This record gives sequence, structure tokens and C-alpha cells, in this order.
Amino acid sequence: MIVGILSDTHGKADMATAAVQLLIVRGCEYLIHCGDVGGERVLDALAGHPAMFVFGNNDWDRDELARYAKTLGIACGDNHGKMTLGGKLAIVTHGDDGRFVNQVLMDQRVDYLFLGHSHVPMDRRQGKVRVINPGALYRAAEKTVAVLDTETDRLEFLVVRQPS
Repeated sequence: MIVGILSDTHGKADMATAAVQLLIVRGCEYLIHCGDVGGERVLDALAGHPAMFVFGNNDWDRDELARYAKTLGIACGDNHGKMTLGGKLAIVTHGDDGRFVNQVLMDQRVDYLFLGHSHVPMDRRQGKVRVINPGALYRAAEKTVAVLDTETDRLEFLVVRQPS
């Protein structure tokens, strides 16, 4: 399965739309937003595609975002979501809860841990768990997303250009 991962849009719907378009062109079958969505217009960018998001530390109106996502058919993982992607188990969280992240890494029960929060792209392994941060679409020198092929375990970071 080809998975598109984005994070930290902070309400920048134009960047979210550009990112989603890029991910879809790259063949992504499922989209994951790792938190700090920042508003309904960002969820609009995910609409029409199989997608899930989690809340970040800057997502204030959580009940409204969850309700709106449901009307769009987008899964809300609350503070952390668990899913199977191409036969691989994954957890999505924003990354601001260090205890939760550490527990996932100690448990070693998932193949992937997707997170955001730092606004810095990252790809590292801790034991069997591959930790992936796609970077950010707001307050980052280079706005990035990630594409993961769960069959080959290949990861690629993509730069998203500011829409004109």
C-alpha cells in the first residue's frame, strides 16, 4: 500500500491542498495527517480520499473537527489512531506526548509510528518500529510530506511548493 503522510498544517489549507494533490499524483492510496490540522478547510483538502487524522497540541476545537471529519468520511484517531496498512500495523500520534511515544517504542508491537510536532522530517528505527515524521507544511524552512510503500518499506520525502 502507498501511504501519504502529512503533518502540522496549522490551518494552512492552501498548503494542505497542494500536499494532497502531490501525494495523490504519487499514487498514494491512503492519507494520514499527524496532527495540528488547524481547521476545517484543511480537512476539506483530505475529503474524497481514504484518510485519517489525529489531534495535535494546537487543535483546540476537537469536538467540532471530529464532527466535521465524520461528515466528510475522514477517520478521526483522537490523540492516537491505530490501523493496519498493507498488512503492517501502524500507530499515528502527534508526537507531543513523549510518554505515549516512549511506550509505543518500548512495547515494540507495531511496524510504524507516524508522528509530527517537531516540524522536522525524520526516519529512524528503534527495534522493529520505524518512526516517521513527514516534516511540516507550516513554520518549516522546507515544507515536506512523505510517501511510504508498505510493501517495499521505501520512504520518500517530497517538498511541497507554495501555491501561487
